[in-house]
Amino acid sequence: MKMHRVTAVILAIVISSAAAAQWAKICSGQPANKIRGCDSQGCGGYNRSRGRRQHMGVDVVCEDGSVVYAPFTGKIDRQARPYGNGNAIDNGVQLSGSGFCIKMFYIKPVKYRGPIMKGEKIGILLPMQRVYRGITSHVHIQSCDLTDPTPNL
Repeated sequence: MKMHRVTAVILAIVISSAAAAQWAKICSGQPANKIRGCDSQGCGGYNRSRGRRQHMGVDVVCEDGSVVYAPFTGKIDRQARPYGNGNAIDNGVQLSGSGFCIKMFYIKPVKYRGPIMKGEKIGILLPMQRVYRGITSHVHIQSCDLTDPTPNL
């Protein structure tokens, strides 16, 4: 009897861990979270070279103007600006919850603070083509501790 209980508990932990690790779809109009490949502006994978620096996030393909969704349940902590120069794509948010802390860039958020549910609309992708002609438009996702977020996608 004890063996069945232990097996059931272990199975429940494995199932809940696997479910928690998988984030929701990030962008409307995309069937899945697809990482941006290489284009004229560089490559979208984690730790890829960007000249003299490394890309410490991952770029999820998304068309300009598309709805962007919360990848997990938690809260929007604050506004997060990737450049601080006020250009057409200099906006985003920092999210935390469900054991994660990330920044999502190049979106116009629906709010800068408050609770969110996994899959809830959190913003609209800004017009990347105005700043980076020919780039594959995308949402940039970066872990607050700069670890690779790719396994959660």
